[in-house]
Amino acid sequence: MPVISLDNTITLALSVRDRHASAEWYEKHLGFKLLVHIDEAGWSEMQTNTEGVTLGLGEQSEPAPGNTVPVFGVADIAAARAALENVDVKFDGATETVEGMVSIATFYDPDGNALMLAQDLTK
Repeated sequence: MPVISLDNTITLALSVRDRHASAEWYEKHLGFKLLVHIDEAGWSEMQTNTEGVTLGLGEQSEPAPGNTVPVFGVADIAAARAALENVDVKFDGATETVEGMVSIATFYDPDGNALMLAQDLTK
């Protein structure tokens, strides 16, 4: 039995230099639909052509291509984080919240690959 329960969504987060230009590229070339630009958080999100899978574009001055971070949706981020910490899963800093939007927490697998939990606060 798993330690936490994930919902049926996943966001694949990519670092990009210009979120707006990247969103246009993904829309034009792959048919993805822009869901939101959150300028104060440096984040854009697009619906892919696969149900439950979104593409997150995190703006960085020096993007790190090839460093995709799967973002797993959870109903209660505090409970999910506590359950994983109770089995010695390591997290990177505190849970971050963009009020009215999302709470996120980064954690690592045994090989140091970054993964994230996200609680949608818009529902």
